Amino acid sequence: MITEASNKDYPVLVKIWESAVLATHDFLSEEDFLFYKSQLPFYFEHVSLYVFKDESLTIKGFLGVSEDNIEMLFIENESRGMGIGKKLLNFAIDSLNLRKVDVNEQNTQALRFYEQRGFIKTGYVDCDSEGKNYPVISLELS
Repeated sequence: MITEASNKDYPVLVKIWESAVLATHDFLSEEDFLFYKSQLPFYFEHVSLYVFKDESLTIKGFLGVSEDNIEMLFIENESRGMGIGKKLLNFAIDSLNLRKVDVNEQNTQALRFYEQRGFIKTGYVDCDSEGKNYPVISLELS
């Protein structure tokens, strides 16, 4: 089930983010990992957040969107490979009419995930939005 998140969900979302990033973002320095983690509550305030809950109403993943962009899509590591990311992405496409996402170039799992679902590369920048040396690839649903 996908529902809107509330700020009371933030602690769970931070734990999910941490689990997912530790599993998929091995390119991040420890210092940058801690920096981004500290920024999550601020980031959350600037996106519309949606959560995926399992049958027991436990949050297993989340989606953050802003304007016409998917800004965040994270699944707790223990629940990866169960179709939750695909369900959240389909929700973003079908219900929110979103077609764009930016992905760290080094996050090859995410790039593959979006490309397998029809997204194509449309842009590239050398640094992320925080000015850190993590190149970002812009993708758009073809």
